[in-house]
Amino acid sequence: MKHPKYYDSQKEATARYNRKAYDRINVIVKKGQRQIIKDFAASQGKSLNRFICDAIDAEMKKQAKTE
Repeated sequence: MKHPKYYDSQKEATARYNRKAYDRINVIVKKGQRQIIKDFAASQGKSLNRFICDAIDAEMKKQAKTE
C-alpha cells in the first residue's frame, strides 16, 4: 500500500502548530553520547524526547519532595 503524499501545506501547518504549542530545548552532549542515550531510551520503550522529558519530570518531583 502506498502512503499518501505529505504535502508542503501540511508540513507548514504542522510546523505552525508545533511553534505555537511547544517550547524547544536544545541539549548538547559529547560526540557519541546521543546514540548511547537514544539506545538506552529505546531499551526502556521510549523515544529520546520522552526519555529526557520523563527524566526531567522525575528530578523535579524528587526535588519538590525534599523542599
